[in-house]
Amino acid sequence: MTYGILRTRKDFLNVRRGAKIRGAYVLVEAENRDDDGAPRLGLTVSRRNGNAVRRNRIKRRLREAVRLRAAGDMAVGNDYVIVSTPKALRAAFDDLCADISSAFVKANKKLERSRASAEEDRERRDGK
Repeated sequence: MTYGILRTRKDFLNVRRGAKIRGAYVLVEAENRDDDGAPRLGLTVSRRNGNAVRRNRIKRRLREAVRLRAAGDMAVGNDYVIVSTPKALRAAFDDLCADISSAFVKANKKLERSRASAEEDRERRDGK
């Protein structure tokens, strides 16, 4: 599946309001955009992960893990931000891929539950 890229600070801040799933190597934040567009991905690798060389290497590993294994787990209309931990650099690539993929699946389920409960609340409120 193809996906877009989050580029603006506003988009990254909007995703922070959504579901958060902590994995062994990453934190995945997800938010529904309420449209049928392609999913979008953003990466956050802070300076606590090391110098620029290490941070760029982590970003390359994360992008490749999503491209190879986790892109199919992204739901249409959702935005995702992967926040890296320093462990992501030394993790076995298969473990990193599995961690990201399972975090996407869990985030999708969490967003679906929250969307369903919001619809129930709306129906309850409008039914009165």
